[in-house]
Amino acid sequence: MPFRDLIGHERPKSILRAAMLHDRVAHAYLFYGEDGIGKRLAAVRFAQAINCDTDYDPDGPDACGTCRSCHQIEARTHPDFLLIEPDQEQTNPQIKIEQIRELESQIIYRPLIGRRKVCIIDEADRLTLGAANALLKTLEEPPAHSLFLLVTSRPFALPATVRSRCQGLRFAAPARTQVEAALILKREIPPDDARFLAVVTEARIGHALQTDLGAARAQQEEFSSLASARSLESVTTLLTAAETLARADRATEALEWIARWVRDLVLVRIGADPDSLLNLDQLSMLKETVRNMPLDGLLDLLEDIEALQRSATRNLNLQMALETALLRLRDALSVPAQAHST
Repeated sequence: MPFRDLIGHERPKSILRAAMLHDRVAHAYLFYGEDGIGKRLAAVRFAQAINCDTDYDPDGPDACGTCRSCHQIEARTHPDFLLIEPDQEQTNPQIKIEQIRELESQIIYRPLIGRRKVCIIDEADRLTLGAANALLKTLEEPPAHSLFLLVTSRPFALPATVRSRCQGLRFAAPARTQVEAALILKREIPPDDARFLAVVTEARIGHALQTDLGAARAQQEEFSSLASARSLESVTTLLTAAETLARADRATEALEWIARWVRDLVLVRIGADPDSLLNLDQLSMLKETVRNMPLDGLLDLLEDIEALQRSATRNLNLQMALETALLRLRDALSVPAQAHST
């Protein structure tokens, strides 16, 4: 796939293509932005464009996607292309100093067949301190023929010294309509399902292409039912559900879906375009739920639940966090007192 066919990312693409056109490609770039939006794919396409065997066409620098070099980079068999990433088999995946030492031993040699030796370091924020320091030495005095592409969704986790040696390019999620169109084309699914996946993944194209549609729909039904007024009537039912979900290691997942439900309530209350709702098929229930609710109360509820989500990442007692979220939702929706019984 040519570089220009990447979904979204118009500004980074134009900057990189201009750099190639005017022969001003930096020795190192930092591609940063949210997880799952196409940063790594952009890095691969840039590597292909740099070493493509085909001359630039009238539209400017790009990868053809069909030459031997493009195919080899795609397959990770190109002699001048290196991809370093954390070992996902580890409990805490990291990029170790041994991997950077191996990189150093290869990057010093001139390219065998390409214009540059290109090294992509994916999830660069997972560099150990030793690995980051070793990489820094190479970035401070890089071989003229080298190109480093660091990819991360957590740039703040990289040492400032490493960041300062790279030209930063911020990537943002593509427009939702672009993601929907790509899903319809690539996954061959109906527009309603494409819209649902685009919204549920917040237009993060990588996640949208990989998310199990059936599983996501089942989760939506399960958790919208849990957050409904009928389920909220019984405190015992809520506490039992929280315990069951926590034991199944699904408390974090439940908190995310409850937060999405409350965000939909806020959007309905302020009269936002229904097309922006995740639970669009529950529009009538959402409208009935917020009919007599003050906006300030809804915003406070959303803030509370998002705070619980953040604390859940640091707090091992996920069951208590989920119980608290459900009870706060129940209180905010003013479930009648006589409904407290089970």
